Amino acid sequence: MLGQRKLVLDTLCEVYHVLRPWCDHEFWDFASHDLVPDSIYVFGRNQMVANIERIRNLCQDPRYTLVFGNSAEGSSTLIAQLRVLGIDQQVREGKILIISGGDLSAEYPYMLHEHFLTRILDYEENLREISRYQETYQCTIKPYKFLFLNGRARPHRKYLLERLRLSGLLDQSLWTMLDGRGSGNRIFSLMHEGVDLVTTNSPIRHLPQHYEVARYRGRNVTSPDYPHQFIKYDLFADEWGEIYLEAAPYIDTYFSLVTETVFDYPYSFRTEKIAKPLAMGHPWICASNRGFYRDMRRLGFQTFDKLVDERFDLIDNNQDRMDAVLDCVRDLCNSDLASFLSEAEPICKYNQQHLEHVTRQERRSFPARFIDYVTAHG
Repeated sequence: MLGQRKLVLDTLCEVYHVLRPWCDHEFWDFASHDLVPDSIYVFGRNQMVANIERIRNLCQDPRYTLVFGNSAEGSSTLIAQLRVLGIDQQVREGKILIISGGDLSAEYPYMLHEHFLTRILDYEENLREISRYQETYQCTIKPYKFLFLNGRARPHRKYLLERLRLSGLLDQSLWTMLDGRGSGNRIFSLMHEGVDLVTTNSPIRHLPQHYEVARYRGRNVTSPDYPHQFIKYDLFADEWGEIYLEAAPYIDTYFSLVTETVFDYPYSFRTEKIAKPLAMGHPWICASNRGFYRDMRRLGFQTFDKLVDERFDLIDNNQDRMDAVLDCVRDLCNSDLASFLSEAEPICKYNQQHLEHVTRQERRSFPARFIDYVTAHG
Protein backbone atom coordinates (compact mmCIF):
# COMPACT_ATOMS: atom_id res chain seq x y z
CA MET A 1 0.00 0.00 0.00
CA LEU A 2 2.77 2.45 0.98
CA GLY A 3 5.75 1.46 -1.15
CA GLN A 4 7.03 -1.82 0.27
CA ARG A 5 4.93 -1.54 3.41
CA LYS A 6 1.96 -3.84 4.00
CA LEU A 7 -1.38 -2.96 5.61
CA VAL A 8 -2.57 -5.40 8.28
CA LEU A 9 -6.07 -4.92 9.66
CA ASP A 10 -7.92 -6.08 12.73
CA THR A 11 -11.17 -7.40 11.26
CA LEU A 12 -13.17 -5.84 14.11
CA CYS A 13 -11.71 -2.33 14.02
CA GLU A 14 -14.15 0.44 13.14
CA VAL A 15 -12.34 1.35 9.90
CA TYR A 16 -11.95 -2.21 8.61
CA HIS A 17 -14.58 -1.91 5.87
CA VAL A 18 -13.30 1.40 4.47
CA LEU A 19 -9.69 0.16 4.36
CA ARG A 20 -10.32 -3.46 3.38
CA PRO A 21 -9.71 -2.94 -0.38
CA TRP A 22 -6.11 -1.93 0.43
CA CYS A 23 -5.55 -4.66 3.03
CA ASP A 24 -2.64 -7.11 2.58
CA HIS A 25 -3.25 -9.20 5.70
CA GLU A 26 -5.85 -9.33 8.42
CA PHE A 27 -6.30 -10.88 11.84
CA TRP A 28 -9.02 -11.40 14.37
CA ASP A 29 -6.78 -12.64 17.22
CA PHE A 30 -3.52 -10.72 17.49
CA ALA A 31 -2.23 -13.04 20.20
CA SER A 32 -1.95 -15.88 17.67
CA HIS A 33 -0.97 -13.68 14.72
CA ASP A 34 2.48 -14.02 13.11
CA LEU A 35 3.92 -10.57 12.63
CA VAL A 36 4.44 -9.23 9.12
CA PRO A 37 7.59 -7.05 9.14
CA ASP A 38 7.59 -3.55 7.64
CA SER A 39 3.84 -3.24 8.08
CA ILE A 40 1.17 -0.83 9.21
CA TYR A 41 -1.09 -2.44 11.83
CA VAL A 42 -4.55 -1.10 12.60
CA PHE A 43 -6.10 -2.34 15.85
CA GLY A 44 -9.62 -2.10 17.17
CA ARG A 45 -10.42 -1.62 20.84
CA ASN A 46 -10.88 -5.28 21.84
CA GLN A 47 -7.58 -6.44 20.37
CA MET A 48 -5.80 -3.41 21.79
CA VAL A 49 -7.07 -4.20 25.28
CA ALA A 50 -6.39 -7.94 25.02
CA ASN A 51 -2.84 -7.51 23.71
CA ILE A 52 -1.75 -4.27 25.29
CA GLU A 53 1.63 -5.51 26.58
CA ARG A 54 2.62 -6.95 23.21
CA ILE A 55 1.54 -3.73 21.48
CA ARG A 56 3.47 -1.53 23.95
CA ASN A 57 6.61 -3.52 23.19
CA LEU A 58 5.98 -3.56 19.45
CA CYS A 59 5.61 0.21 19.19
CA GLN A 60 9.33 0.51 20.03
CA ASP A 61 10.25 -1.42 16.86
CA PRO A 62 10.71 0.97 13.89
CA ARG A 63 9.71 -1.76 11.42
CA TYR A 64 6.07 -1.37 12.47
CA THR A 65 3.62 1.49 12.46
CA LEU A 66 0.81 0.88 14.94
CA VAL A 67 -2.57 2.58 14.63
CA PHE A 68 -5.31 2.43 17.23
CA GLY A 69 -8.45 2.70 15.06
CA ASN A 70 -11.01 3.62 17.69
CA SER A 71 -13.37 6.05 16.02
CA ALA A 72 -16.23 4.79 18.21
CA GLU A 73 -14.68 7.02 20.88
CA GLY A 74 -13.56 10.60 20.69
CA SER A 75 -12.43 13.68 22.58
CA SER A 76 -12.31 13.21 26.36
CA THR A 77 -13.73 9.67 26.20
CA LEU A 78 -10.88 8.52 23.97
CA ILE A 79 -8.24 10.25 26.09
CA ALA A 80 -9.62 8.50 29.18
CA GLN A 81 -9.30 5.19 27.36
CA LEU A 82 -5.70 5.91 26.35
CA ARG A 83 -4.85 6.58 29.97
CA VAL A 84 -6.55 3.41 31.20
CA LEU A 85 -4.60 1.41 28.62
CA GLY A 86 -1.37 3.10 29.66
CA ILE A 87 -0.52 4.35 26.16
CA ASP A 88 -1.25 8.05 26.51
CA GLN A 89 2.45 8.95 26.43
CA GLN A 90 3.16 6.69 23.44
CA VAL A 91 0.32 8.37 21.53
CA ARG A 92 1.60 11.86 22.39
CA GLU A 93 5.05 10.83 21.16
CA GLY A 94 3.62 9.41 17.92
CA LYS A 95 4.72 5.85 18.68
CA ILE A 96 1.10 4.72 18.46
CA LEU A 97 -1.11 6.61 16.01
CA ILE A 98 -4.84 7.01 16.64
CA ILE A 99 -7.97 7.31 14.54
CA SER A 100 -10.45 9.22 16.66
CA GLY A 101 -14.17 9.78 16.29
CA GLY A 102 -13.85 13.25 17.79
CA ASP A 103 -11.53 16.23 17.82
CA LEU A 104 -8.51 16.31 20.14
CA SER A 105 -6.00 18.94 21.24
CA ALA A 106 -2.82 19.38 19.19
CA GLU A 107 -0.72 17.34 21.65
CA TYR A 108 -2.33 14.22 20.20
CA PRO A 109 -1.33 13.53 16.54
CA TYR A 110 -4.64 12.01 15.50
CA MET A 111 -6.72 11.33 12.41
CA LEU A 112 -10.43 12.13 12.55
CA HIS A 113 -13.02 9.68 11.26
CA GLU A 114 -16.69 10.71 11.39
CA HIS A 115 -17.77 7.22 12.42
CA PHE A 116 -21.22 8.10 13.76
CA LEU A 117 -22.44 10.62 11.19
CA THR A 118 -21.66 8.13 8.44
CA ARG A 119 -23.47 5.15 9.99
CA ILE A 120 -26.99 6.43 10.55
CA LEU A 121 -27.92 5.92 6.87
CA ASP A 122 -26.58 2.35 6.69
CA TYR A 123 -29.75 0.66 7.94
CA GLU A 124 -32.79 -0.06 5.79
CA GLU A 125 -35.15 0.37 8.74
CA ASN A 126 -33.68 3.82 9.33
CA LEU A 127 -34.23 4.82 5.73
CA ARG A 128 -37.88 3.80 6.00
CA GLU A 129 -38.34 5.98 9.08
CA ILE A 130 -36.46 8.90 7.51
CA SER A 131 -38.84 8.78 4.54
CA ARG A 132 -41.63 9.78 6.97
CA TYR A 133 -39.93 13.02 8.03
CA GLN A 134 -42.55 15.24 6.37
CA GLU A 135 -45.12 13.99 8.88
CA THR A 136 -43.25 16.08 11.45
CA TYR A 137 -44.24 19.22 9.55
CA GLN A 138 -47.76 18.09 8.68
CA CYS A 139 -48.56 17.53 12.37
CA THR A 140 -48.57 21.03 13.89
CA ILE A 141 -50.43 20.25 17.13
CA LYS A 142 -48.22 17.87 19.07
CA PRO A 143 -48.51 16.13 22.46
CA TYR A 144 -44.96 17.10 23.49
CA LYS A 145 -42.82 20.17 22.96
CA PHE A 146 -39.44 18.47 22.65
CA LEU A 147 -37.68 15.11 22.50
CA PHE A 148 -35.05 14.55 25.19
CA LEU A 149 -33.25 11.17 24.96
CA ASN A 150 -30.56 10.16 27.47
CA GLY A 151 -28.62 6.96 28.01
CA ARG A 152 -25.80 7.11 30.56
CA ALA A 153 -26.32 9.66 33.36
CA ARG A 154 -23.29 11.82 32.69
CA PRO A 155 -23.02 14.90 34.95
CA HIS A 156 -24.24 17.39 32.35
CA ARG A 157 -27.24 15.21 31.51
CA LYS A 158 -28.17 14.69 35.14
CA TYR A 159 -27.92 18.42 35.84
CA LEU A 160 -29.98 19.28 32.78
CA LEU A 161 -32.61 16.68 33.64
CA GLU A 162 -33.04 17.95 37.19
CA ARG A 163 -33.16 21.60 36.11
CA LEU A 164 -35.85 20.75 33.57
CA ARG A 165 -37.75 18.84 36.23
CA LEU A 166 -37.66 21.75 38.68
CA SER A 167 -38.79 24.21 36.02
CA GLY A 168 -41.72 22.04 34.88
CA LEU A 169 -40.30 21.75 31.36
CA LEU A 170 -39.53 18.05 31.72
CA ASP A 171 -43.25 17.30 31.87
CA GLN A 172 -43.63 18.99 28.49
CA SER A 173 -41.12 16.66 26.86
CA LEU A 174 -40.91 13.10 25.60
CA TRP A 175 -37.87 11.96 27.54
CA THR A 176 -35.73 9.04 28.61
CA MET A 177 -33.00 8.39 31.17
CA LEU A 178 -31.68 4.84 30.93
CA ASP A 179 -29.37 5.27 33.91
CA GLY A 180 -30.91 6.16 37.27
CA ARG A 181 -27.65 6.55 39.16
CA GLY A 182 -26.53 9.88 40.50
CA SER A 183 -23.28 11.42 39.37
CA GLY A 184 -20.39 11.88 41.76
CA ASN A 185 -18.56 14.10 39.28
CA ARG A 186 -18.35 17.66 40.63
CA ILE A 187 -18.53 19.49 37.30
CA PHE A 188 -22.11 20.44 38.18
CA SER A 189 -23.95 20.91 41.44
CA LEU A 190 -27.65 21.62 41.88
CA MET A 191 -28.63 22.23 45.49
CA HIS A 192 -32.35 21.94 46.27
CA GLU A 193 -33.72 21.74 49.80
CA GLY A 194 -30.25 20.93 51.12
CA VAL A 195 -29.62 18.09 48.62
CA ASP A 196 -27.38 18.10 45.56
CA LEU A 197 -29.75 16.67 42.97
CA VAL A 198 -26.91 15.79 40.60
CA THR A 199 -25.75 13.12 43.06
CA THR A 200 -29.17 11.57 43.72
CA ASN A 201 -30.61 8.41 42.20
CA SER A 202 -33.80 8.68 40.18
CA PRO A 203 -36.15 6.18 38.52
CA ILE A 204 -35.30 4.75 35.11
CA ARG A 205 -37.35 6.13 32.25
CA HIS A 206 -37.57 4.62 28.78
CA LEU A 207 -39.90 5.43 25.93
CA PRO A 208 -43.55 4.37 25.90
CA GLN A 209 -43.83 1.26 23.75
CA HIS A 210 -45.47 2.91 20.73
CA TYR A 211 -42.52 5.33 20.51
CA GLU A 212 -39.82 2.67 20.84
CA VAL A 213 -37.94 1.22 17.88
CA ALA A 214 -39.92 -1.82 16.72
CA ARG A 215 -37.22 -4.39 17.50
CA TYR A 216 -37.10 -3.32 21.17
CA ARG A 217 -40.80 -2.99 21.93
CA GLY A 218 -42.07 -5.07 24.81
CA ARG A 219 -38.73 -5.11 26.63
CA ASN A 220 -39.51 -3.80 30.12
CA VAL A 221 -36.13 -4.25 31.77
CA THR A 222 -36.53 -2.20 34.95
CA SER A 223 -36.49 -4.12 38.21
CA PRO A 224 -38.03 -3.25 41.60
CA ASP A 225 -34.85 -4.64 43.16
CA TYR A 226 -32.58 -2.45 41.02
CA PRO A 227 -34.68 0.62 40.16
CA HIS A 228 -31.64 2.76 39.33
CA GLN A 229 -29.59 0.33 37.26
CA PHE A 230 -28.13 1.27 33.87
CA ILE A 231 -30.53 -0.57 31.54
CA LYS A 232 -29.21 0.34 28.08
CA TYR A 233 -27.50 -2.97 27.36
CA ASP A 234 -30.49 -4.99 28.56
CA LEU A 235 -32.98 -2.81 26.68
CA PHE A 236 -31.01 -3.06 23.44
CA ALA A 237 -30.00 -6.72 23.92
CA ASP A 238 -26.28 -5.79 23.87
CA GLU A 239 -26.67 -4.30 20.38
CA TRP A 240 -25.87 -0.76 19.29
CA GLY A 241 -29.55 0.04 19.75
CA GLU A 242 -29.09 3.81 19.81
CA ILE A 243 -28.37 3.85 16.08
CA TYR A 244 -31.89 2.84 15.07
CA LEU A 245 -34.63 5.33 14.27
CA GLU A 246 -38.36 5.40 14.91
CA ALA A 247 -40.21 8.31 13.32
CA ALA A 248 -43.01 8.66 15.89
CA PRO A 249 -41.05 10.51 18.62
CA TYR A 250 -39.90 13.09 16.07
CA ILE A 251 -43.35 13.50 14.55
CA ASP A 252 -44.87 14.17 17.99
CA THR A 253 -42.30 16.79 19.07
CA TYR A 254 -41.28 20.20 17.75
CA PHE A 255 -37.54 19.88 18.36
CA SER A 256 -34.86 17.65 19.87
CA LEU A 257 -32.84 18.60 22.93
CA VAL A 258 -29.65 16.62 22.31
CA THR A 259 -27.16 15.88 25.09
CA GLU A 260 -23.95 14.88 23.37
CA THR A 261 -21.37 12.63 25.02
CA VAL A 262 -18.82 15.39 25.63
CA PHE A 263 -19.61 18.63 27.45
CA ASP A 264 -16.65 19.90 29.50
CA TYR A 265 -13.79 19.08 27.07
CA PRO A 266 -13.52 21.90 24.48
CA TYR A 267 -13.23 19.64 21.42
CA SER A 268 -16.19 18.26 19.50
CA PHE A 269 -17.33 14.65 19.38
CA ARG A 270 -20.30 14.09 17.06
CA THR A 271 -22.16 10.85 17.73
CA GLU A 272 -25.42 9.18 16.72
CA LYS A 273 -27.12 11.55 19.17
CA ILE A 274 -26.83 14.50 16.78
CA ALA A 275 -26.95 12.30 13.66
CA LYS A 276 -30.50 11.17 14.49
CA PRO A 277 -32.25 14.57 14.33
CA LEU A 278 -30.14 15.47 11.29
CA ALA A 279 -31.30 12.31 9.53
CA MET A 280 -34.94 12.77 10.62
CA GLY A 281 -35.06 16.40 9.48
CA HIS A 282 -35.82 17.52 13.06
CA PRO A 283 -34.86 20.88 14.59
CA TRP A 284 -32.37 20.59 17.45
CA ILE A 285 -30.69 22.31 20.35
CA CYS A 286 -27.51 20.60 21.53
CA ALA A 287 -25.95 20.65 24.98
CA SER A 288 -22.33 19.91 24.19
CA ASN A 289 -18.77 21.20 24.30
CA ARG A 290 -17.79 24.77 23.62
CA GLY A 291 -17.65 25.28 19.84
CA PHE A 292 -19.87 22.34 18.89
CA TYR A 293 -22.15 24.53 16.74
CA ARG A 294 -19.12 26.26 15.19
CA ASP A 295 -17.70 22.86 14.20
CA MET A 296 -21.05 21.68 12.80
CA ARG A 297 -21.08 24.74 10.55
CA ARG A 298 -17.50 24.02 9.49
CA LEU A 299 -18.73 20.61 8.34
CA GLY A 300 -21.30 22.40 6.20
CA PHE A 301 -24.39 21.93 8.37
CA GLN A 302 -26.72 24.80 9.15
CA THR A 303 -27.85 25.72 12.65
CA PHE A 304 -30.83 27.72 13.84
CA ASP A 305 -29.17 30.99 14.82
CA LYS A 306 -31.79 33.03 12.95
CA LEU A 307 -34.52 31.43 15.07
CA VAL A 308 -32.97 30.88 18.51
CA ASP A 309 -30.12 32.43 20.50
CA GLU A 310 -27.11 30.15 19.94
CA ARG A 311 -24.51 32.40 21.56
CA PHE A 312 -24.12 29.82 24.33
CA ASP A 313 -21.94 27.80 21.95
CA LEU A 314 -18.85 29.93 22.63
CA ILE A 315 -19.25 30.32 26.39
CA ASP A 316 -16.14 28.91 28.08
CA ASN A 317 -17.56 28.31 31.54
CA ASN A 318 -19.41 24.99 31.60
CA GLN A 319 -22.00 26.09 34.15
CA ASP A 320 -22.76 29.31 32.29
CA ARG A 321 -22.98 27.50 28.96
CA MET A 322 -25.42 24.92 30.34
CA ASP A 323 -27.57 27.60 31.95
CA ALA A 324 -27.68 29.47 28.63
CA VAL A 325 -28.79 26.25 26.90
CA LEU A 326 -31.60 25.97 29.44
CA ASP A 327 -32.60 29.58 28.77
CA CYS A 328 -32.73 28.78 25.07
CA VAL A 329 -34.96 25.74 25.67
CA ARG A 330 -37.26 27.71 27.97
CA ASP A 331 -37.60 30.60 25.53
CA LEU A 332 -38.34 28.25 22.67
CA CYS A 333 -40.96 26.33 24.69
CA ASN A 334 -42.66 29.64 25.49
CA SER A 335 -42.77 30.67 21.84
CA ASP A 336 -45.08 29.79 18.95
CA LEU A 337 -43.62 26.35 18.29
CA ALA A 338 -45.74 25.68 15.21
CA SER A 339 -44.28 28.80 13.59
CA PHE A 340 -40.77 27.85 14.70
CA LEU A 341 -41.18 24.42 13.15
CA SER A 342 -42.34 25.90 9.86
CA GLU A 343 -39.40 28.33 9.74
CA ALA A 344 -36.95 25.58 10.67
CA GLU A 345 -38.06 23.18 7.93
CA PRO A 346 -35.76 24.49 5.13
CA ILE A 347 -32.76 24.27 7.48
CA CYS A 348 -33.67 20.74 8.50
CA LYS A 349 -34.23 19.61 4.92
CA TYR A 350 -30.84 21.04 3.93
CA ASN A 351 -29.13 19.26 6.85
CA GLN A 352 -30.82 15.99 5.96
CA GLN A 353 -29.46 16.20 2.41
CA HIS A 354 -26.05 17.42 3.57
CA LEU A 355 -25.74 14.41 5.86
CA GLU A 356 -25.88 12.19 2.77
CA HIS A 357 -23.12 14.30 1.19
CA VAL A 358 -20.93 14.11 4.32
CA THR A 359 -21.38 10.34 4.42
CA ARG A 360 -20.31 9.89 0.79
CA GLN A 361 -17.42 12.32 1.11
CA GLU A 362 -16.06 10.77 4.31
CA ARG A 363 -16.01 7.28 2.81
CA ARG A 364 -14.57 8.44 -0.49
CA SER A 365 -11.76 10.49 1.07
CA PHE A 366 -10.84 8.27 4.01
CA PRO A 367 -8.27 5.94 2.35
CA ALA A 368 -6.27 8.83 0.87
CA ARG A 369 -6.40 10.72 4.15
CA PHE A 370 -5.24 7.61 5.96
CA ILE A 371 -2.25 7.27 3.61
CA ASP A 372 -1.35 10.92 4.14
CA TYR A 373 -1.69 10.58 7.90
CA VAL A 374 0.50 7.48 8.18
CA THR A 375 3.07 8.95 5.78
CA ALA A 376 3.29 12.13 7.86
CA HIS A 377 3.46 10.43 11.25
CA GLY A 378 4.47 6.83 10.68
